[in-house]
Amino acid sequence: MNKFESSEDYLERILMLKEKIGRVRSIDIAESMSFSKPSVSIAMKKLKIANFIEIDENGYIELTESGLEMAKRVYEKHEIIAQGLIKLGVNKEQAYIDSCKIEHDLSEESFQKIKDHLKRSK
Repeated sequence: MNKFESSEDYLERILMLKEKIGRVRSIDIAESMSFSKPSVSIAMKKLKIANFIEIDENGYIELTESGLEMAKRVYEKHEIIAQGLIKLGVNKEQAYIDSCKIEHDLSEESFQKIKDHLKRSK
């Protein structure tokens, strides 16, 4: 996994956790991703420097506008690809695993075509 993919995965996870539990800390991310706390801490520092997140004095993480935009884009890809795979007959668990792998490498053009096709086939 390259650094960009890793950043996308963290931002997506922050968004998902925020929707699920409200306020998010590094420990929540570490536990949900089965990563070590030091690894997550390093990643959060890098995301903060890149202006994708802000961390308050209590350690709560908020996505910045650019972080939220990227997280939503990745999450949408993840969901749409997974739903497409499920429609093709892939079991739900495997569809989400594969979707996570595909979302980073899929071009925007291909993603839009898949998205359009799924909308038409509903």
